[in-house]
Amino acid sequence: MAGEFNLKPKSMSHAASTDRDFEPPLVLTARNVTKSYADRVVLRGVSLELRAGERLALTGASGSGKSTLLNCLGGVDRPDAGSIRFENIFLETLDSDGLTEVRRRDIGTIFQFFHLLPTLTAAENVELPLQLNGVAAKERAERVRSLLERVGVTDRADAFPGQLSGGEMQRVAIARALAHRPTVLLADEPTGNLDSRNGAIILELLRELSDETDTALVLVTHSGAAAQICHREIHLRDGQIAGEREKD
Repeated sequence: MAGEFNLKPKSMSHAASTDRDFEPPLVLTARNVTKSYADRVVLRGVSLELRAGERLALTGASGSGKSTLLNCLGGVDRPDAGSIRFENIFLETLDSDGLTEVRRRDIGTIFQFFHLLPTLTAAENVELPLQLNGVAAKERAERVRSLLERVGVTDRADAFPGQLSGGEMQRVAIARALAHRPTVLLADEPTGNLDSRNGAIILELLRELSDETDTALVLVTHSGAAAQICHREIHLRDGQIAGEREKD
């Protein structure tokens, strides 16, 4: 049906590829990114690559630069030096309006504290990015319905955030982040405000949705369990990459 939450072809997925010589396309590349606030150096020449459908965990102690790196990758903060390439666009070449357009069109973000608008229902929160992108009303309604069903909160569509549990709010936040079909999903401690049971459910949902939609995921986490849903883990220490490993 037109307007359904159509899945991207899995033939390009990191998880689905069985040919060792085949690599999905790069969607995000950072080269020698540095960032300071006042006299405090937070990032010291960080480089990484992310491919379509790939899930990457950013781990490290508090203050290691994880969230700052995520903000730079998402165009929220500008690095002091280095380069960030999103598909064929170098973010450092864009003005504020250009960065806003990239975030609105191509990047989905999930926060630890949900950041749902309290005066909008669950369905209206999911619909908002579609309105900002000029999606027609009929297609908006179909996408919202499909996404709320997929994340398991159809029966809470008319509830306001204050009437939802933490797990329900995070499900709605995931649906909102995916509504405009982003290329990259950025998640900053998405289970940090949830109990272990709901946290595990949210992690499995993120893994499934990443596979289904071929959406690349960058996951900032302190949790070893959260990092386990990812294909790779980069460990930061004092603003530098201290280690990197492929997951089994």
